[in-house]
Amino acid sequence: MNAPQPTKHHEVVIIGGGSAGVSVAARLRRAGVNDVAIIEPSDRHYYQPLWTLVGGGRAPAAATVRPQASVMPKGVAWVRGRAVDVDPQAATVSTDDGRTIGYHYLVVAPGLQLDFDRVPGLTETLGRNQVSSNYRFDLAPRTWDFIRDTTGGTALFTMPPGPIKCAGAPQKIAYLAADWWRRHGRLDNIRVILVLPTPAMFSQPDWATVLEGIAAGYGIEVRRESQLVEVNGDQRQAVVLDNKTGSKESIDYTLLHAVPPQSAPDWVKHTPLADPASPFGYVKVDQYTLQSPTWPNVFALGDAANLPTSKTGAAVRKQAPVLVANLLAARRDGHPSVRYDGYTSCPLVTAHNRMLLAEFDYQLKPTPTIPLVNTMKPRYDMYLLKRYGLPALYWHGMLRGRA
Repeated sequence: MNAPQPTKHHEVVIIGGGSAGVSVAARLRRAGVNDVAIIEPSDRHYYQPLWTLVGGGRAPAAATVRPQASVMPKGVAWVRGRAVDVDPQAATVSTDDGRTIGYHYLVVAPGLQLDFDRVPGLTETLGRNQVSSNYRFDLAPRTWDFIRDTTGGTALFTMPPGPIKCAGAPQKIAYLAADWWRRHGRLDNIRVILVLPTPAMFSQPDWATVLEGIAAGYGIEVRRESQLVEVNGDQRQAVVLDNKTGSKESIDYTLLHAVPPQSAPDWVKHTPLADPASPFGYVKVDQYTLQSPTWPNVFALGDAANLPTSKTGAAVRKQAPVLVANLLAARRDGHPSVRYDGYTSCPLVTAHNRMLLAEFDYQLKPTPTIPLVNTMKPRYDMYLLKRYGLPALYWHGMLRGRA
């Protein structure tokens, strides 16, 4: 039987219309590549880094969403569908509506998936029983509702093991909540527990030390090397596993903010693109050139790429120009030579009007980009950058291939 023929062919096909996919498309168009297509099913585009502030009552949800059509670069073909398979040998992408799309070059940027179901009982109680998660647009406002409703008891904030997007977000919402409770005279009546799967507060040791002081200042009880393993929403009980001892504790909570385990989309895991060394199915690429070591015409970036750095929008902003430069080099029959050094940043909101900015590379070496400013100290100007500056940079710079 003959293989199905592509119904359409493009020089560059990009899977995913999020920050990574749109940024790459915009840069390719600005570089003169005319035949670029983005495969993306959603009609809405989200600025997800602001969802923490939505959950903390510091920003409206409406400020984080725009029509997908409004961010699509001019001249880029929008394939309205969901990618479900890639055949790198045939150089084709299959979509959920039965189309087969051929490519000369492929950029894989579908983001990751939220695996709420991997914690028994969590999915069933999301959005009610005082359980929420800022990792979903519809749930972030519920987080704020539940924070305001909490006057006493135990507030539990959890982070799952494994790579997740914005690894600082699980504790940022704990700080925002504790700050609000303190300012409203409630914090003394609330036991705040932060559950982390790691032995340290943060991957970069300098900022980890600062965050230890922030948590201690709020009286937050930090459970390291632990994770949420079960939720009983009706009983308002959460089971926390201590990975060091193997013991489990059932905690009666008043509020639970749960960050779900995360992984590559299931369909990616089942393709030859998935890194066999990744238990989470992320796409295998060279960590410096962002090019597949097996298929030179395939590149990946963003949350779905198996890169040893934090999965953040700031990382995408540095990866996009590297990927585009190397794809253009390959297009000219050259060799990719531009290198991504692993730069990422995490704006760590520590109060309703304070933020510190962690910036580092693959070696966890601090790589500050703002001169003459001590970004290890929580600052008001850094908070303004988070709330207003970075969103403007995103919508008007990054998505247009200019920043």
